Amino acid sequence: MTEQIQYHRGNLGWIEVICGSMFSGKSEELIRRLRRAQIARQRVQIFKPKLDARYSQDHIVSHSDMKIKAQLVLAAAEILDLVDKRTQVIGIDEGQFFDLRLVAVCNELADAGKRVIVAGLDQDFRGRPFDPMPQLLSVGEYITKTLAICVRTGLNVWWKAQTVCSWVRLERMRRVAACALSRPSSPCSTFHFTN
Repeated sequence: MTEQIQYHRGNLGWIEVICGSMFSGKSEELIRRLRRAQIARQRVQIFKPKLDARYSQDHIVSHSDMKIKAQLVLAAAEILDLVDKRTQVIGIDEGQFFDLRLVAVCNELADAGKRVIVAGLDQDFRGRPFDPMPQLLSVGEYITKTLAICVRTGLNVWWKAQTVCSWVRLERMRRVAACALSRPSSPCSTFHFTN
């Protein structure tokens, strides 16, 4: 007996999550996907948290100097108010800087037929899950894990060591490393750094 599956081709949206360590190309991959959507003449809206003003106030900027215009938002819920109903693709950078409401926001947008692409750190500098990224990973339909490259050995690494950090306190005593000098490091070489 063969079971027939019917595919519904209506307003089905989905969530794509791009995660990994710092210097692994998350923002670069997000920008690449958003540019491809723009080339395909899809309506795109891009958001980033106000907390992240390291390189630009109104652009997502990768470490390789790729950039794309973005709207600043204070909280995840604000995205719902700003999304135009005609928008087809929504990009969100630095997902780890948003509260847990980001998961519900992404689900609501996907349920409305939007393609939602979120990039962010999945672990903090200690290797612990970095909310809300683990929750997004559990509901996302498409997951991409990016890896950094050790500057000394050339090996792929899934975490990074830091040499100089300043701390920013977020609500609920969350800590976020804002690194002034940071290089990917591999566990095989136990924190080797070159001058």
